[in-house]
Amino acid sequence: MTSYSPPATATAAGIADAPHRSHRILAVSRLQLSNRMSVFGVPWMILGFIFLVNLVIWWIIYQSVADPADRTDALEGLQYSGASFYFFVYMLVLGVLSMAQYFPLALGLSATRREFWFGTSLVFVLLSVLYGVGFTVLATIERATEGWGFGGRMFTVVYFGGWDAPWYTRLLLFTSAFLFFFFVGAAIATIYQRWRVNGMLAFFATLGVVLVGAAVLITLGSGWPAVGAWFASTGAAGVVAWGLIPTAVAAVVGYLVLRRATPRG
Repeated sequence: MTSYSPPATATAAGIADAPHRSHRILAVSRLQLSNRMSVFGVPWMILGFIFLVNLVIWWIIYQSVADPADRTDALEGLQYSGASFYFFVYMLVLGVLSMAQYFPLALGLSATRREFWFGTSLVFVLLSVLYGVGFTVLATIERATEGWGFGGRMFTVVYFGGWDAPWYTRLLLFTSAFLFFFFVGAAIATIYQRWRVNGMLAFFATLGVVLVGAAVLITLGSGWPAVGAWFASTGAAGVVAWGLIPTAVAAVVGYLVLRRATPRG
């Protein structure tokens, strides 16, 4: 017996009919999850394709390098793999789409901007935990199978605590990274909702100036070794903990910008 999933129209109608703010916030959350394929199906399809491609690459390395020492050196480099990065980029895209697709609809159904942002943020938190648990399980399997039988590294890379990180550290790292991409994507989308193309041009121009300026200052001050030493001493968990700051800033900025945004077209 299959469970019934209400269509988007039924979920949207629930916003207008909800008598209390908390109910409307939950209705907004359900609206954000109405397209289950894009939220749950497509991300795992992307991850599955990336995993299969990497599995072939690991097999080729494992078969083509006969000397055990050389094979160890080759596989050791996989700890810096960024294969799973595209999955996180898709979360940023979902953050953008959550504003572009549903913000005008939710306002048209009597949800306030505050209710829309809180309902959307609730979805971001729930999805971040869900995908964080999924990645933690995959990392545990990867370690138990010695890299899927070929020494591969995709979920136990150095950015996520390395080979020996405990499961709860990985869960924190994955969840925090997902939160970052969700809220940054949503914040960027609110800038577009508020100021359209001019706002996006100004945002990316400012971001580029800040990044290039920081790189120039670090280079002129010969500070790159210090930057590397900070990352090494802080560790993956520390870096992600610091990453919660820009995540919180993106959440606050997104909310403040959205308060004055007017959906158009």
